[in-house]
Amino acid sequence: MKKSTIWILGVVMGFAFLGLLYLQVSYIEEMVKMRNAEFDDAVKRSLHQVSRTVELAETKRWLDNDVMQNELRRVDPSESQTNNIIQQQSQGYTITTPDVSISAFELKTITKRPSTAPKAMISQQHGRATIPETARSLAEAVKKRYMYQRALLDEVVRDMLYRASDRPLNERVNFKNLDGYLRAEFINNNVALTYHFSVIDNLGREVYKCSDYEAKGSEMSYSQVLFPNDPPSKMSMVKVHFPERRDYIFNTVSFMIPSMVFTFVLLITFIFTIYIVFRQKKLTEMKNDFVNNMTHEFKTPISTISLAAQMLKDPAVGKSPQMFQHISGVINDETKRLRFQVEKVLQMSMFDKQKATMKMKEIDANELIAGVINTFTLKVESYNGKITSDLEAENPFIFVDEMHFTNVIFNLMDNAVKYKKPDDELVLKVRTWNESGKLLISIQDNGIGIKKENLKKIFDKFYRVHTGNRHDVKGFGLGLAYVKKIIQDLKGTIRVESDVNVGTKFIIALPLLKH
Repeated sequence: MKKSTIWILGVVMGFAFLGLLYLQVSYIEEMVKMRNAEFDDAVKRSLHQVSRTVELAETKRWLDNDVMQNELRRVDPSESQTNNIIQQQSQGYTITTPDVSISAFELKTITKRPSTAPKAMISQQHGRATIPETARSLAEAVKKRYMYQRALLDEVVRDMLYRASDRPLNERVNFKNLDGYLRAEFINNNVALTYHFSVIDNLGREVYKCSDYEAKGSEMSYSQVLFPNDPPSKMSMVKVHFPERRDYIFNTVSFMIPSMVFTFVLLITFIFTIYIVFRQKKLTEMKNDFVNNMTHEFKTPISTISLAAQMLKDPAVGKSPQMFQHISGVINDETKRLRFQVEKVLQMSMFDKQKATMKMKEIDANELIAGVINTFTLKVESYNGKITSDLEAENPFIFVDEMHFTNVIFNLMDNAVKYKKPDDELVLKVRTWNESGKLLISIQDNGIGIKKENLKKIFDKFYRVHTGNRHDVKGFGLGLAYVKKIIQDLKGTIRVESDVNVGTKFIIALPLLKH
């Protein structure tokens, strides 16, 4: 699959997942807003109805307590002082037609004073009351009685308007009943949550609060005027808050949280999968290039060795020791070249393993490094360069894998040759010393150097520092990654110091062999 195709698929799927996450988050936000609005409306409806109920309860008390008192007071003072005897009068009446009896009733009047209200008068003719006259008389009596009671109610209302708001709040409201009103209305509006309430007077003082009242500054509260018809300066209110409100709102949308989490996990998995696909694709390309290059590199030494072997079959070569020596040297050099290429293949395969297979043994680091320097001198001199060594470590004995450690030193020297300055002679310095119970090895060159921002990446697999327009530097970004892996497996550390156009210095620290 082409890289562009993978990118297109990745971008499309990424936008699809992000869009799905956005829709889910938006849906949750809208649902939370809707739940909050529904909850607020239910609470406000409940509090409004509680306010009406409190007003009705107060009106009923006024009617119960004041109507009779006002009725008793509506009598002439002079009569009220002289007539305090309860009088009871009873008179029976029968209403008939000429043919049949329609109804019979008894009019009973009980008074403590002379009543100012008119009595029902039954018209009689020859000892019997006529139906029309009796009906008119009763209607007139009911009408007068209604007007009288209405006047009394108007008087009660006027008293409530001018006197009720002046009374103490605890006399106007039964707080226990108020709690019952709140509970009943909340249940009617499907608000089945624990609530706390307090009553505040017109001066802002807390007149009452429930026994389990717990208020927190961050909690949302709802307020409602208890008596909306009171003057604005005398209005009191009830304040209610719900400690479990947030949990209630969250629980209504909590079923959406797992789906959003699963979508997010799928997105992360998808991103990781795309990353792995690109890594595998890059690794496959590198391996293919590596195999192609190795095939090409193997051809030259194999053909040279084959040609030299054929020449050895010539009897004339055996008669010329000088020619024989030359052909033997060619075969030896090409064999070393093949061995080096094989080691590169082994380095490549090592990255597919968790840990390299080590054949540990005690070695003298000074001696091993000196041997590598002698072998590498010819290559450095072919670039008109030179190697200087200062192997002054007094205790050079370490416990390492000889082959891998040799490859580490060789790779660092080979990097110095690859990244030398084109117009300057290469100067390579190798040094060993002891410090804090460790063996330290430094390999320093005067090459092109590495920028500060690239220093942390040079040990990453397949990473190569950009060299501008230079295309003569071959490699796959595995050398330094291999070096770091081997040093870590040997329980050591490696760090780098570099300045652009000044040079680079690698410092290796390995634990000394304990005897």
